[in-house]
Amino acid sequence: MISFSWLASCGPGTKEAEVLAMPDEWFDLNAYLKIGENGVTTIMCPNPEFGQNVKTSMPMIVAEELDMDWEKVIVEMAPFNTSLYDRQFTGGSQGIRRSWNVLRMAGATARQMLKQAAANAWGVPLEEITTASATVKHEASGQSATYGELVSAASKLPTPAEVQLKEVKDFTIVGNSKKNVDARKIVTGTPMYSLDINQEGMLTAMIVHPPAFGMKLKSFNADSVKDMPGIKEVFSFKTFQDDYVQNYFDTNTFPELVAIVGNSTWEVMNAKKALQAEWEPFDSYSFSVDAFGNEQTREVPAGLENSESHLAAMQERASRPCTLLRKDGDPDKAFSSAAKVIERTYTAPFLAHNPMEPINCVADVTAERAIISAPIQAPELIEGTLSARLGLPLEKIEIVMTRMGGGFGRRAYGHYMVEAAVISQKVNRPVKLVYMREDDMTFGVYRPTYMATYRAALDENNQLVAYHVKAGGIPESPLGRGAANRFPAGAVDHYLAEEWSVNSNITIGAFRAPRSNFLGGAEQSFLDEVAEAAGQDPIQFRLDLLTRAKHNPVGEQNDYEADRYAGVLELVRDQSNWSQPQPGVHRGVAAYFCHNSYAAHVLELSRENGKLKVKKVTCALDCGIVVNPDAAANMAEGAIIDGIGNAFYGEMTFRNGVPEKTNFDRYRMIRMNEAPESIDVHFVKNEIDPTGLGEPPFPPIFGAVANALYKSSGKRYYHQPFLKEGVALG
Repeated sequence: MISFSWLASCGPGTKEAEVLAMPDEWFDLNAYLKIGENGVTTIMCPNPEFGQNVKTSMPMIVAEELDMDWEKVIVEMAPFNTSLYDRQFTGGSQGIRRSWNVLRMAGATARQMLKQAAANAWGVPLEEITTASATVKHEASGQSATYGELVSAASKLPTPAEVQLKEVKDFTIVGNSKKNVDARKIVTGTPMYSLDINQEGMLTAMIVHPPAFGMKLKSFNADSVKDMPGIKEVFSFKTFQDDYVQNYFDTNTFPELVAIVGNSTWEVMNAKKALQAEWEPFDSYSFSVDAFGNEQTREVPAGLENSESHLAAMQERASRPCTLLRKDGDPDKAFSSAAKVIERTYTAPFLAHNPMEPINCVADVTAERAIISAPIQAPELIEGTLSARLGLPLEKIEIVMTRMGGGFGRRAYGHYMVEAAVISQKVNRPVKLVYMREDDMTFGVYRPTYMATYRAALDENNQLVAYHVKAGGIPESPLGRGAANRFPAGAVDHYLAEEWSVNSNITIGAFRAPRSNFLGGAEQSFLDEVAEAAGQDPIQFRLDLLTRAKHNPVGEQNDYEADRYAGVLELVRDQSNWSQPQPGVHRGVAAYFCHNSYAAHVLELSRENGKLKVKKVTCALDCGIVVNPDAAANMAEGAIIDGIGNAFYGEMTFRNGVPEKTNFDRYRMIRMNEAPESIDVHFVKNEIDPTGLGEPPFPPIFGAVANALYKSSGKRYYHQPFLKEGVALG
């Protein structure tokens, strides 16, 4: 075996390899930035980073309005502090969208203060001062100064009440790709994750939870492991107190756990395997949840569930009266008089999130304070929970946001932080809690399993006159009023949307593009089949419906802009050369609107040596102003590959409440040779404020896969994962 390092052959001499000289003194202009006397500027990233590149993109927005020289920018992760930063939450594709104006104002305010300092020093009117590349100028007098020369005076000025933001056309940083500020740390293995943390006296902890949903702890024998090498403590605990009103993200699959605490990972792992514990079925129970100010009661049914019975349970529930979400026209009459009716049912299974970094947390809790370091998407939603459980006021709790090795919604649920904190409080030592892959994959917080039935009515001219969607799942529906008002609502005279759900003790949570990740694929597969029944090209069929929605919409609650929706379809049509089919290449198209943005894909399949291969995916996105184009394209590429893998392989199954897939030997993920040979990402150019990007490219790829599969085989696919229907990538 020969070992070599290509990194070792990379010599210095590039700007990336140079280290900026640190200033002797820093001056804070606001919570988002500070400037040194030598002009070096530190810009804070307020939101947690788990690969979506906000740690680069957010500071770019500040630097743009500051007129900063990006080469002199240092980026730091901001501390968790709700009094300084608004919405320190990464999720829902809302990070850039919700912070756009705040970040711009931070940069523009600092620029204004620097200009004022120059105007005061030079005795010239403020309006005659200009800035560029971290330099302030007065053209008429020929005077200029760097930000570093002015920052001391600027920091003493009052914050201006009003500032002027730049015109989009004048942007020089936003819209131009910048390399990930953590790239060097990532490829060289520099510690950035909470798993990297080591403190003096720190112990390792792991938890043991019931082996099945529907079971609870009956008893355990601490003596069976307490004398094993390195083991310090073995005890049971409740994550939340019995009378605690949980918040929306306090999802907790197993209320009582066993903690094993010891010197090292290996020693605790061995004790975990050896622990003797008994489990028993629990009776149904309920608990209270504060859902953003609306207190609700959650019912948890008893029983050990099986995947084989889930489909039958959903079918039975869908056959009964459902909740009406929207009704336009007279759907019953339209269907009864239609020349042609198409009806299809689609299903998708539970999915595990599987972020590559295991769930973990470092907690150091004393009687006086708690310091919790963890990969968490929603620190604002866990600090109150920690305060209540530990009996400490909020000001005594410090949350350290570390970089996350993936999240996809899983790390919005911070129960593991509470667990680590309770364990640390109990043993009175710093503790690193680590979930094994099996712990995380069997602990719950899955994407729900879903089912949707669609019906479409065509008249004698093959025009779509009625549309009906009835969707539900275990334990939630994917529809809701938001999705019920999306396309093709507003484009059809007679429209009906209904939903239902079946309760379960299997816990679920947000999964990349929640609910849309199923609906986008099912709806787009169905629309392709309707277009074929109508004898129309699938892209033109959608465009014609969007023309109707634009010029003569039905209803007033349509949750999309027809022009922008049509724009991504037209862009993906043109960039994929849709009108020029290639021999041996089978193409599927899909488009969807969610999280305030529009996405469309054309996926190309071919058969090579009898095996399916994704040759190319062409992607079109309208997410408003694109802050960092390379990073934005990376996010689309990741969503596409992730979606293809889940469409073919993703599935969590249960037998008597036990998750049947506990690691990647059975939970099939997409492999490198199965990824598309090329992904071509295009953005609609406009000056609309940025909208969502992490999630919108994900839902339509499922439909593009299904529609391309149909073109390759002549068979429609309705049930994910498609591997179970006999197809796989080669």
